[in-house]
Amino acid sequence: MAAMGRRRRGQRVDGWIVLDKHVGITSTAAVTRVRRFFDAAKAGHGGTLDPLATGLLPIAMGEATKTVAYVMAGLKTYRFTLKFGEARATDDAEGEVIATSERRPGDEEIGQALTGFRGSIVQRPPVYSALRIEGKRAYDLARAGEGVELAPRQVLIERFDLIGRPDADHALFEVRCGKGAYMRSLARDLAEAVGSCGHVAALRRIAVGPFREAQGISLDSLGALGHIAAASRHLLPVATALDDIPALAVNDSEASRLRCGQAVGPIRRQDLERIGQYENGAIFCAKSGGLPVALVRLEAGDLRPVRVLNL
Repeated sequence: MAAMGRRRRGQRVDGWIVLDKHVGITSTAAVTRVRRFFDAAKAGHGGTLDPLATGLLPIAMGEATKTVAYVMAGLKTYRFTLKFGEARATDDAEGEVIATSERRPGDEEIGQALTGFRGSIVQRPPVYSALRIEGKRAYDLARAGEGVELAPRQVLIERFDLIGRPDADHALFEVRCGKGAYMRSLARDLAEAVGSCGHVAALRRIAVGPFREAQGISLDSLGALGHIAAASRHLLPVATALDDIPALAVNDSEASRLRCGQAVGPIRRQDLERIGQYENGAIFCAKSGGLPVALVRLEAGDLRPVRVLNL
């Protein structure tokens, strides 16, 4: 009797799909749908979006999954609507109302308060978040009625601007921030800073690292293409995620060593002139023939592979 064959795990697909996520779907579910559409063996995303949020969810497939950490570490841009007068348990529209206020701040007052939320700030994450406490998700503990205490943490808010005021109850903001910043926390804390309370009524992410809205495609649009060949024109190269990482050319011999996980060095004089400004530990994208070979770390004049890209 012939032995049973191993279950096929999908095709090799390398690259990024910049998904424009709709309301109501989790980031994990969105990744699963994209992976199945492409029949990809491996996929992951470049930064969670809450189910109630819309916007860019970069999805990595194949070798692109090795670059996810660099996308997640990049700056992100959000637009959100803050509704004054209602604090909610989840700090967004999903949760129950836990406090109310009749106070509605003016634009000038909001503008003055915003100055305290720019730069490197200390922020308390929402109780309903995916952060772990002793191995358990904070939102699971909160839903079970357990008391949740999350330590404040430092985040970077590069830009936080008031961009619209539809009415006294609502204000529109645009934020450019670093990794780990919560828009729900910004909305909650800003409302408190102006003597009111509030929550995020709507949230959209419009940029993640090198990815922009113009590159986005919705699940419906992806599905309407009908087959992988048509959808592949929306598949961005693995290297797209590495645009912000300095590139360093290597020759064929060096590329072979890096692909085998071996360090190369010492660095040539012409390269030292280019990268002399960087300290030990700096990360570069080693390229050969225009293609990324590996992400490498500078260590005592040598380049040591951190992530080898099999492209």
